[in-house]
Amino acid sequence: MEGKIIVISAPSGCGKSTIIGRLFDGGDLNMRFSVSATNRQPRQGEENGVHYHFLSTAEFRDAVAAGKFIEWEEVYPGRYYGTLRSEIDNAIARGENVILDIDVNGGINVKKLYGDRAFTLFVQPPSIDELRRRLEGRGTDSPEVIDQRVDRAGYEISQAPQFDCVVVNDNLDKAVAEAHDIIAKAIG
Repeated sequence: MEGKIIVISAPSGCGKSTIIGRLFDGGDLNMRFSVSATNRQPRQGEENGVHYHFLSTAEFRDAVAAGKFIEWEEVYPGRYYGTLRSEIDNAIARGENVILDIDVNGGINVKKLYGDRAFTLFVQPPSIDELRRRLEGRGTDSPEVIDQRVDRAGYEISQAPQFDCVVVNDNLDKAVAEAHDIIAKAIG
């Protein structure tokens, strides 16, 4: 039996990575995390094929040109991240359910490519004001970066209807429980 692709997307600061971490900590969902590709150098302790598929910039660009990615993005100038088609196709062919933590446009593209084999979940903040408060509370970004993230969040939230399901993260425990139940049903 073929596995499923679970895509979780959200604006920055909505708790997407935290929710995914808690879902894996629960240990009862039959899924594994997709290993993304990047052209950045490995950090200490990172292993090729485990943490990322580390490619040179030329290798990454060649893979883009050859259509080897189901989604990719230049996240920062000259810094690329993407999901290799072979990574996903091989996993679902083995019957594995794969979870992708990717941006909204990537999530929409994966759904277009895989149709019903992909299930997309959008994590939404309770409001833009609450999202701004959370981003400011992190203390990691400048006011300009926060403004950029909040502006982008408006666009991303407008794309939520293209996803199979939306979970509003107004309470983390509740959002994790909702995401768990939705994904458990999706992967059957």
